Amino acid sequence: MNKRDKNSQKRFAATVSLMVGLGMFAAKMSAYLITGSSAIFSDAAESVVHIIATSMALYSIILSSKPADRSHLYGHGNIEYFSAGMEGLLIIIAALAIIYTSVKDIIIGAIPQQLNTGTIIVGIAGVINFILGYYLIREGKKNNSIVLIADGKHVLTDSFTSIGVVVGLVLVLFTDIYILDPIFALLVAFNIIFSGIKLMRESIGGLMNETDENVLNRLIELMSKNKEDYWIDIHNLRFWTSAEKLFVDFHLILPHYFTIKRTHEEDDKITAIIEKVNPDSEVRIHLDYCNSSLCKYCKYADCRVRMEEFSKNTIWDENKLIGTAIGSH
Repeated sequence: MNKRDKNSQKRFAATVSLMVGLGMFAAKMSAYLITGSSAIFSDAAESVVHIIATSMALYSIILSSKPADRSHLYGHGNIEYFSAGMEGLLIIIAALAIIYTSVKDIIIGAIPQQLNTGTIIVGIAGVINFILGYYLIREGKKNNSIVLIADGKHVLTDSFTSIGVVVGLVLVLFTDIYILDPIFALLVAFNIIFSGIKLMRESIGGLMNETDENVLNRLIELMSKNKEDYWIDIHNLRFWTSAEKLFVDFHLILPHYFTIKRTHEEDDKITAIIEKVNPDSEVRIHLDYCNSSLCKYCKYADCRVRMEEFSKNTIWDENKLIGTAIGSH
């Protein structure tokens, strides 16, 4: 799948999310106006966040799809991390609004009305959001979009919220204990806060270029599996992601007598290996040349200038690849 198709799929998924969010908000607000239920208000408040967050997600997807330019030499992909973080913040703000309303209803002793109708509306909304959430997460993973995954997780949280609200409303209907309504709303609020904090944590990690252990292990496996005997050493491996794009750079030591043409062929070979697993990658390799002190680490049997036999095997693990060159310590 080419990049244009990926961007189109991401935009379509975000647009679907926005349209469904608008419909869910209208339905839940109608249910709240009918019933006056604190629990339903908590569900409707989260739908407001869904609309705002999905609008931001759609904008960030449009912006991140723009190619790199003079003012953004690495592209615009990091807007997706910012969008996910803002979504987390909005979720927390919505939770605080729910807590305020719920505590007020506990103190005042509000009695919701027509809970049968409200329960049915919220239940249907929950099922729709459950389907939408899994769709968004699937599209996000398929297209390497953190913002779609974040939106999908938020929508799934919204669906679980609706399920909790339905359970609470059913209990109220069967027991006539009306204080259960704002209590369930409070439980929903605390669950939303946890979700919001997690989203903000993930977005900050992305903006700070936090090491993704899965990507690191994948790169180590690729380098170890495809290692040539004359790739004497790889060190100072670094990488970071921006939207679906992966930036990788490291140092590679090759025999000092390799021609410029040969070293660039090795550069192209390694780039092709990484791009096969991560199609949208940008690889930068700093090519170093060997000296006689590295002969004991080198397995290249055809070397014509070897000064010392191979005697020290180096395992290309995490510590080696992200560390310094062999023989430097």
